[in-house]
Amino acid sequence: MARVVYIGGEATATGFRLAGLDVRTAAADDTAELLRNTLAERPECVFLDGNLLDFVPPPLLERALAPGPTLFAVIPDIRGRGAPPDVVQMVRSALGIDA
Repeated sequence: MARVVYIGGEATATGFRLAGLDVRTAAADDTAELLRNTLAERPECVFLDGNLLDFVPPPLLERALAPGPTLFAVIPDIRGRGAPPDVVQMVRSALGIDA
């Protein structure tokens, strides 16, 4: 079975824990170290709560996003906060072709 890890807040972590994921709760000040240690374990997939993204240094984020054995995704929390921006909508808006 694939090892999938969720790093984020306790409320969202509860749902992922019930779904059988390896859950690691993080606060802003320990996010980078927790992500670094998790990536070193080489799980198949890591989900990071989008609310914590600002606390990950760019070099570590680049490492997480680099092609390799671990799939990495930034996801919103249980309340939808921390969702990545809608890039398609941003491009359409910039081009003046809003739908």
